[in-house]
Amino acid sequence: MDLRKLKTLIDLVAESDIAELEVTEGESKVRIVKSSATPQGQMVMMPSNGMQQFSAQQAPAASAAPAPAPLPVPAEPTGHVIKSPMVGTFYRSSAPGAAAFVEVGTSIKEGDTLCIIEAMKLLNEIDAEVSGVVTKILVENGQPVEFGQPLFVIG
Repeated sequence: MDLRKLKTLIDLVAESDIAELEVTEGESKVRIVKSSATPQGQMVMMPSNGMQQFSAQQAPAASAAPAPAPLPVPAEPTGHVIKSPMVGTFYRSSAPGAAAFVEVGTSIKEGDTLCIIEAMKLLNEIDAEVSGVVTKILVENGQPVEFGQPLFVIG
């Protein structure tokens, strides 16, 4: 979409009662939102999930809003924390419908398989680093995990 078309669409939204306009042309998608908090004529471009967003007016300053209260930090779990060695999808069992490798309360030995992380179509078994009892499972089956994300707590 060329700039002349964008400028025409922005002017159309600014001069009309339309609050929001979204246009798709081929693989390009443009969303124009009109807000009334500041004087007209200012444009702000903000990419949002692969979509370009144009505003006919600028949003009010963030400093005017009160600061949010800090969120409480969860207590660090006691025991040995098994962390994800890679980015991927966490699975508790070897196949859908199969029994989970471990449950809370399961006694494990060093080297026992705890879960599978699928990364780039490869299934990687994650083994226990220590012997003990599984006290917590911190990730849900099928959930994406990040590198270094805690998965299990072994007591």
